[in-house]
Amino acid sequence: MGRNKYPEQTKESILETATQLFMQKGYEQTNIQDILDVTKLSKGGLYHHFKSKDEILEAVMQKRVQYVNGKFHDIIQNTKGENAKEKLKKILYKLGTDTETQALDKALTTHINPYFVVSGLQNCMAEDAPIICRLIEEGIKDGSLQTTKPALCSEVFLILLNYWANPILFGRNYSETKERLNYLKFVMCQLGVDVIDDSLVENMLKAYA
Repeated sequence: MGRNKYPEQTKESILETATQLFMQKGYEQTNIQDILDVTKLSKGGLYHHFKSKDEILEAVMQKRVQYVNGKFHDIIQNTKGENAKEKLKKILYKLGTDTETQALDKALTTHINPYFVVSGLQNCMAEDAPIICRLIEEGIKDGSLQTTKPALCSEVFLILLNYWANPILFGRNYSETKERLNYLKFVMCQLGVDVIDDSLVENMLKAYA
C-alpha cells in the first residue's frame, strides 16, 4: 500500500469522526469499528495515528480545550457593550450557551480525565482569569461594576462557574445545578460583579440539559 500523502488530514478526519460519534452514541458505546466504518480506513491506517480508543479520546479532549480557548478569545474580540458589565454579560451568555461544547462534555462524562481537569483549571487561572480581570477593571472605571479585588474576583468567579457549578464534573441533576447557578448569581452580586442574571441561568440550564 502506498504511503498516505496527507497524514494530517487523515488524523483530523479520525478526530472529527470520533467526536461526532462520541456525541451521538457516547464514549462507551462507540468502538473502533464505528470509526473505521465512517472514515473508510483500515485498522492499520487508524492505528498508524492512534494506538487505542483511549488515545483518540485524549486527542479529542485536547481539541475540545483548543476549541473552547479559541472561541473564548474570538468572543472577547468581537463582543461590544455599552459598558464593561454589559459586555461581560454578553460574553458569558455566548460561552455559557455553546451547545457544541456542552454536547461533547456530556458524551465524555463517564471518562473525565483528571489530568485534563487539572490542566484546564491551570489554564483557566493563567490565561482566562487575567482577561476577565481586565474586563472587571474596565467596569470599575466606567462605574458599571464595584469590587475591590478584580484579580481575585475573576479567579473565584471562573472556578465557581467552570468547575463548582458544572454538572458534568459532579453528575448533578437539573435542580441541583440550578441551585448552584442561582447561588453563584447571589455570590457575584455580593462581590459587586453582578453579571449573572435569570436569563443566563435559564439558558445555561438548557445547554446542559
